[in-house]
Amino acid sequence: MIDLVSAGFFVMAALALLGSPGPAIAALLAIGRLHGMVTGLRFYLGLQIGLAVAAAAAAAGLLSLIEAIPLAMLVMTVAATLYLVWLSWKIASAPVGADLSATRRQASPTIAGGVVLGLTNPKAYIAFASLFAAYRLSQDGALDMQAKWALCVLVMIVVDIFWLWLGVVLGKVQMEPSSERVLNICFGLVILATAILSLIELLGA
Repeated sequence: MIDLVSAGFFVMAALALLGSPGPAIAALLAIGRLHGMVTGLRFYLGLQIGLAVAAAAAAAGLLSLIEAIPLAMLVMTVAATLYLVWLSWKIASAPVGADLSATRRQASPTIAGGVVLGLTNPKAYIAFASLFAAYRLSQDGALDMQAKWALCVLVMIVVDIFWLWLGVVLGKVQMEPSSERVLNICFGLVILATAILSLIELLGA
């Protein structure tokens, strides 16, 4: 039996943790603006797959195992950082104005890219572990974890599609090329800053 009150609080906490701006959300906004909904959905789908696997790993208690192996955390963080550095450069340097159509003809976001970002982000594991430890939705341990995983996945599906849609809306706004360039650079810097901060936090731990 699921405690509906606890489930409600869990969903609100998940919305705050998983829906707040970060590298994945900045990427969804930028990809939606640059590539549109149809192409952006490929990256979105990959991101959901990666995050769902990360949530399952946290639910299964694998975060403790990963944290016990410093090299594993380092490899994951470095892999995520390298991908995010590349992604931030692609977004910041994307063509603007009349050249925007050229961006959409170039290599577009892939499902694999989304999976990499969702699967290798240590912050995602920590967020899931915090949510799973803070609430108890059922006295049945297995049902408790299954419900938490399902609610996290549901929240991610909803909030991430919202951010992707918002990016698409921004892409339809007529802007001066200089303003577009500034917006692209801002998206890129947000992604880059979060990636670097994650790496610094791990190395300083």
